Parts: sequence; C-alpha cells; structure tokens
Amino acid sequence: MTIRIELCTIEHVCELQEISYETFNETFEAQNSPENMNAYLEKAFNREQLETELSNAESQFLFVYVNNKIAGYMKVNINDAQSEKMGAESLEIERIYIRKEFQKHGLGKVLLHKAIEMATEHHKTSIWLGVWEKNENAIAFYEKMGFVQTGAHAFCMGDEEQIDLIMTKTIL
Repeated sequence: MTIRIELCTIEHVCELQEISYETFNETFEAQNSPENMNAYLEKAFNREQLETELSNAESQFLFVYVNNKIAGYMKVNINDAQSEKMGAESLEIERIYIRKEFQKHGLGKVLLHKAIEMATEHHKTSIWLGVWEKNENAIAFYEKMGFVQTGAHAFCMGDEEQIDLIMTKTIL
C-alpha cells in the first residue's frame, strides 16, 4: 500500500466536492434525516463554497492517496480562518474524512501527524477540532491520539442544532 499526501488546490474542486459528499454521507446519513443531510451538503459542499475555502490563504486542504486513489482528505485552518476564536497559537482541523473502504488502515493517523507537522511549522502550540458528540468512533480515535475535551459548541445540520465536542491536543 503506497500512501502519499498532496495539497488540494482550486484545480481539484470537483474531486474535493465528490469526496466531501461521499464521506460525509457515509459518516452521518444513518443518524440524520435526509432533509437535514441534503440541506447541509448543499450548503457546505457546493462548488462556490469550496472554491471560497480553497482560496483562503489561512486554510489548506490535503488529499491522502492510497495507491494513487484519493482515500480521504483533511482541512486545516490557522489564524482568522479558524471556525472558533481559539487564538493565534492554535491550528484547527476542521475536517478529516476517510472513505469507508480505506478506514482502519491508519490514514487518520497519517493525516493527524501531518497536521502536527504543519502546526509546528507555523509555531502553533495546540491543535483543536470539533467532533459530533454522537460520533463515538471518532471521539475514541482522538482520545487515543492524545486529544482531550476542552469545550463544546453548536453545529447546525439543516434545521437541527447538534453539539460538537471541542477536543484539543497540546504540541511542543
């Protein structure tokens, strides 16, 4: 299995949109109404929205490839691109999604280590993320990777308000 990470640019917006829809659906469709899923997908992953996010110099999208196929991606934010005011010393992992067929192969760890490397390059001392309180597999993974819950915030899925746990990892 050959793994590589590459920067996702505006030229990759179609691939980013496709994997965003696919992985978000795989992860959350069983626990949410079709109406709320569709509303969120259309809002968060429409082409114009993704192009805006890809154009932000304080955000980066990274694809993880397995044997030359896009297996997942991660979005990180620094400074004003962070979705919450967490301070200049923090890097946010806003999204980290792996296609179902590639889960349980260590790719989440690979992306997490890349985020730590990026945080270090930007002189950040912590990494944080929001994870849905009902996503027990993800919470367990982040705890295993050294993240601790430091707060919570509301997340709107269509017309339903849900709670994301804020989890933070200190890096040196």
